[in-house]
Amino acid sequence: MSDQDILNPKHMPHNPEKATLEGKNKFIGFWFFLGGETVLFASLFGTYLALRNSVNDGKSSEELFGLGLVFIMTMLLLTSSLTSVYAMYHMKNNDFKKMQLWLGITVALGLGFLACEIYEFYHYIHGYHFTMRSSAFGSAFYTLVGFHGGHVVFGLLWIVSLMIRNAKRGLNLYNAPKYYIASLYWHFIDVVWVFIFTVVYLMGVL
Repeated sequence: MSDQDILNPKHMPHNPEKATLEGKNKFIGFWFFLGGETVLFASLFGTYLALRNSVNDGKSSEELFGLGLVFIMTMLLLTSSLTSVYAMYHMKNNDFKKMQLWLGITVALGLGFLACEIYEFYHYIHGYHFTMRSSAFGSAFYTLVGFHGGHVVFGLLWIVSLMIRNAKRGLNLYNAPKYYIASLYWHFIDVVWVFIFTVVYLMGVL
């Protein structure tokens, strides 16, 4: 396949993300990257579980956490995972405009999640004086949840950069793997949040 065919949106197979050797290599490399990310998050979860009861006479998780806002955050992020699936569906059907639309909705939902998380941290810090220095529990909590929030920011910047960079180029076999990998990364972020919701918040109030 020539470079002209790769960049031509008319030459789009049903699975454009794996149609070229470069796309396949990116896909394989991304799974190695996710393996390292999984080990890193597993370490943070283990640290949190070990320190969650070390409150140093400060606020405990039962006194801090409420599930109302966290439930909204969870719905926003899980819905954004669904919209990214819709985006990839339209990518496979070579509908660039609808793919961009659903990715835009994904970004909007991700921003909503971030806004809720910033409000949550602000509430803990100014309402309860619960900071990273309050206790080992505080350090573990902000490190784990904040690290995930940093991944959300990175994922949003990744998707937005792809949308802007390719707005006039359209979809082709060169950028299709980039969109697909960004979508996989977003799903990974959502899966990690499900574990945070369960391990941090649900176990914290029970």
